[in-house]
Amino acid sequence: MFTLLVLISVSSFTQTLENLDYISSFNDDVAAIKKDSQWAFINKDGDIVVNFRDDLVTTKSSDGTYPIFKNGRCLILKEKGGISYFGYINTSGKTVIEPRFLNATNFKNNMAKVLELEKEEIGKNTALDKNVVYYKYYEVTIDTDGNVKDYLTQKGVNIVLDREFLRKPPKFKTKQISDNLVAVKNGKGEWTIKSIN
Repeated sequence: MFTLLVLISVSSFTQTLENLDYISSFNDDVAAIKKDSQWAFINKDGDIVVNFRDDLVTTKSSDGTYPIFKNGRCLILKEKGGISYFGYINTSGKTVIEPRFLNATNFKNNMAKVLELEKEEIGKNTALDKNVVYYKYYEVTIDTDGNVKDYLTQKGVNIVLDREFLRKPPKFKTKQISDNLVAVKNGKGEWTIKSIN
């Protein structure tokens, strides 16, 4: 009688990512990687957690310009009719806040600043059988679910939703000066300091 000894080699199969154009530092336990014109995210084991895509918004930081996760959210951009709308994905790549903002910032302390668009019907053109509408936007803060927390500007800014008039996202007129304070500039160039949640 003899004993058969079988040795089974146990090894983990790791994914090798090659020919990358850029690799960022880690933020929220993921790092952005770029290949050609698309970005993806890897975890600290080197596994791709958000596959390569072309709708991620890059952010300039001290070590480069790349998409970034903050508070489990990353900015995405979708064009509709030649106009850019911003939203957010989570760390698995799922869209958790649909692109609906005319501009948006990265999250910080579970809050982001966005330009919330509102549509108002002011009447009806009976000759064309169309509603007469106009659009305005407000600077607001949102939570990580996309709920509006604070209106930073009380008066909306009228805007024409046409790619000829809106070639770039509108700029913010407020600036965050601390975790719970925002400075708001009025039309006269004067500043007001506002407390936020």
